[in-house]
Amino acid sequence: MEKHKKLDTYGRFKKQHPDYFAAVEALGAAVRDVGPLDERQVQLVQLGAAAAIRSEGAVHSHARRALEAGASPEQVRHALLSITSTIGFPTVIAALSWAEEVIADAAQP
Repeated sequence: MEKHKKLDTYGRFKKQHPDYFAAVEALGAAVRDVGPLDERQVQLVQLGAAAAIRSEGAVHSHARRALEAGASPEQVRHALLSITSTIGFPTVIAALSWAEEVIADAAQP
């Protein structure tokens, strides 16, 4: 499968608004460090939230970050399947399709 074209929207806006992005990134770091969840767990929670708001870009980002933090592809899929009764079947299937793109890309050398 061909690697998906990486959009650098985040990087482009970060260069345009560095103070704003520094504050957002500091908030993210503070939230991750405040409790007992490890990075893998935090990314799986954020993956579920991204799916709930139907944000394809955020699902891509948090699926990738969950994998980088040590989550298995099966854990990524399970995190999404487990929220079916909360966010609905169509939303979960959309999120799974987005996560599968990331999983496929990660499996390529």
